[in-house]
Amino acid sequence: MPIDSVIKVTSFSSPRGGREGAYSLIQHMDFIIADNQEITRFAVEHLLDGFPSKRILHASKKTELIEQLKEHEQSVVIIDYTLFDFFDAQNLLIISQRFPAANWLLFSEDLTDSFLRTISYQSQNMSILFKDAPLREFTEAIRSILSGRRYFCQRVTEILLAQKLREEESPSTLTATEIEVMRAIAQGKTTKEIANERFSSIHTINTHRKNIFRKLQVNTAHEAIKVAMRSGLIDESDYFI
Repeated sequence: MPIDSVIKVTSFSSPRGGREGAYSLIQHMDFIIADNQEITRFAVEHLLDGFPSKRILHASKKTELIEQLKEHEQSVVIIDYTLFDFFDAQNLLIISQRFPAANWLLFSEDLTDSFLRTISYQSQNMSILFKDAPLREFTEAIRSILSGRRYFCQRVTEILLAQKLREEESPSTLTATEIEVMRAIAQGKTTKEIANERFSSIHTINTHRKNIFRKLQVNTAHEAIKVAMRSGLIDESDYFI
């Protein structure tokens, strides 16, 4: 699911108020708290008090979680991935695919950028919330899940958007030859000079220039130098002033 389509749901009625909301349509919901920290389990149970018609279950390791999911396939799993014996993100995704009716809230202290990227792009039923998020975000996350939507907390959203921006700014990979030609361009050498140094034809060097400009998404040598320096392809010592 694209990052831009992730929506935070904040327009539901309070679970403690008597008014109808999207989650009031749910007759019964099982929550599996998969966390090895006693204080966290207690806090999560307390935060779930406001949601009616629920049953709270527990799992302290992966095998227990799988057994719970076999009996309660439509559960909401609130799990600290970092405290469980999963090999990696793919191992977690395999289990989530095994129980497609379940929804997951990954609730951890910290998760790597690569893990967040993998989960956000390869799963459809996993939401993410950091443990240092404001209390209101936990309630928003549960409401969102119960309404059938994924939820990413503010910090996760910022990390994913930053990754996307870096990817957009990062140029396509230049070949070793193109980097050498780029350095020569930065040193102020003409196409003819570069061709002579490399024992190549002017046509070949012009082809390299065109490929460099295309990959860096620029139109001039000056723009190419700026992008190459910013991306670390060349450094200031290569630049002719």
